[in-house]
Amino acid sequence: MSNNSKDTIFIGKKPLMTYVTSAIIQLATMPLITIKARGMTIAHAVDVAQIVLQKTKPAFVIGDVKIGSESLVSQDGRNRDVSSIEISLKRAEA
Repeated sequence: MSNNSKDTIFIGKKPLMTYVTSAIIQLATMPLITIKARGMTIAHAVDVAQIVLQKTKPAFVIGDVKIGSESLVSQDGRNRDVSSIEISLKRAEA
């Protein structure tokens, strides 16, 4: 999977439809995009993927889904493990 920033959408605290619109625009020119999130934004990443699939049905499908955790240093200097997810959306096979 490519880690090119042009084909990756990082989910944050913006409104949900901002990420949906961005994903649909990227899918218009790319055969595959990746939605990435960690921590509390994982639910938003799943919502974005599902909304994109509903709006583009049947042109795109979910590819790989990777879950894991990342070790981050918190503001107080301690290490924390934070859950993460990567959802790939790709063109459906004809």
